[in-house]
Amino acid sequence: MKAVPWLLKRVKTARRIERGRDESFDGKLEKLAWELNRIKDLFMRVKEKEDELLDTLAEVDGHLHKLESKKWDQDIDGICKRIRECANKLLPKDDSSEEDHRNGQILHSSHPSSTQLNNKFLLDQEARNLIWKIYNEELDDQSKRCLSSLSVFPKYAVIKKRHAIYWWVGEYLVTETKWETAEEVGEAVINNLLKLNLIVPYGNGKCPIVNKFKIHPHIQSELVPSKLLPQDMLVLGQRKLVLGNTNKDLLKPHPEILTIFNVRASYLDFQSQWLVKRKDLQVLQLGRWQASPSHHIEVGGDQFLKELEDQRKLRYISLRGISRISKLPPSIVQLKSLEVLDLKACHNLETLPHDIGSLENLTHLIMSQCYMLEGMPKGIENLTELQVLKGFVISSSGRTPCSISDLANLRKLRRLSIHIRSEAVIKDREFKSLNNLSALEHLKISWGVSETWHRDVKIILPQSLKKLHLEGFPGQKIPRWLKPSRLLYSKIQQLKIIGGKLKNINHYEAKNLSPSQGWNMEVVHLKYLKHLKVDLTDLHELFPSLRYVEIKQTSNHSYIEWSNDSREIIVSLS
Repeated sequence: MKAVPWLLKRVKTARRIERGRDESFDGKLEKLAWELNRIKDLFMRVKEKEDELLDTLAEVDGHLHKLESKKWDQDIDGICKRIRECANKLLPKDDSSEEDHRNGQILHSSHPSSTQLNNKFLLDQEARNLIWKIYNEELDDQSKRCLSSLSVFPKYAVIKKRHAIYWWVGEYLVTETKWETAEEVGEAVINNLLKLNLIVPYGNGKCPIVNKFKIHPHIQSELVPSKLLPQDMLVLGQRKLVLGNTNKDLLKPHPEILTIFNVRASYLDFQSQWLVKRKDLQVLQLGRWQASPSHHIEVGGDQFLKELEDQRKLRYISLRGISRISKLPPSIVQLKSLEVLDLKACHNLETLPHDIGSLENLTHLIMSQCYMLEGMPKGIENLTELQVLKGFVISSSGRTPCSISDLANLRKLRRLSIHIRSEAVIKDREFKSLNNLSALEHLKISWGVSETWHRDVKIILPQSLKKLHLEGFPGQKIPRWLKPSRLLYSKIQQLKIIGGKLKNINHYEAKNLSPSQGWNMEVVHLKYLKHLKVDLTDLHELFPSLRYVEIKQTSNHSYIEWSNDSREIIVSLS
């Protein structure tokens, strides 16, 4: 019994050391911890029943010792019954109840509560019954469809929240309402599933912000793809696949495909006319869905994209993480129904179509980590339905006909990430135009340069902003536009500063400035800032409303994590 807690402690230490290095390995450690906890809980449960039996046997011993025949005669039947009951509790459960469940008979307990799913003493069958109670009684139809869609992912998969929501948008599992965008509806679904413990946060430590999740272990086995996924969905589950007019073509048995989803394939070969006679395709998820960037996908070439021009119903394309795609064909702008175009981490992508502005229904354009992308073509400013624009590149004036100031027309834009290249030419007041993006809530600016003239970019942040992410900032001090006096009416709740030359985070502009006049951010991440020396005491003065902070690889700290909820400080000296 003592071995299990000792092993759990070792696993916890190993996960802390490996944090952020290898998500797949961390997932295996998490799986090991789960199994060890099950053994620990089983021991505790058996121990309770064992103690109950021993108490009964002790009572028997007392009767035998005293040999009071009258008392013994009165109690003997009850004692024998209690011995049988205690012994039976130590025996394994009969599997007949599980068989009943397989036949569709769900056993109903009293009043299920989602918090009970975290009860470590639940037996498998009890957990199944509780899950189906929650599923049937506490989920609306939309949440049921979204949860069922997650059955496409392998067991123990780590799923990025944002990617799941983008996919749901493409599948029309979440749609906009009068008051909310489709993405906000997706956020609400995720939050509800988290609240009900049907999915669980992953890798966020004590941070209240959830970016990744896993399906709860109890419910994973209940999500059977063959039962829950629609018949018009083709799942690519082999490592190497050929799609096209060959004998091994997976598309042939599926004439009415609406969705193609790549779950495991790392190499895709497309023959000519691979989508011939299939004009109803709506979702094409060929790229990486995995949270870890170590998952690599390769295609035989980019010619297969030309055959998409006839897919007039296509709403969602993900080529995330696929190599050997150097450009998108001009014909892709004929996809008038396209809403989501995910090109993240297409490392060979060099250019975008010049008339990309013709995609009038596009709401999500994701180009982050496309490091060879030369610049932004004119026309992006015409995508007036855009809500998400990630990976906007600022390069030389010749390579970037579209500038930041041109984005002022994108009144629906909620998420924007900008990358400043080494040869970037930034026009005067260009970044001040960000203030015109009245719906913008999330902004990321990354610098691929260390030259000092790029540190003085003058920025006016919109008052609607909730999250600010700065990566590779070349300045040594906090810029003037980020000081509290410039953010008096700001709604920024999260600040993330990763990499760069920052030495001092002190924002005090005068010696008599009160700490209460500090930043309003509640969640702060300071990572990979080798020149920065900072402590928790300093941060509490600079951020009076602080709820959570993560400090990683700074001048004086390897790792610190603090949460206002637990008041616990996690410190790593490794």
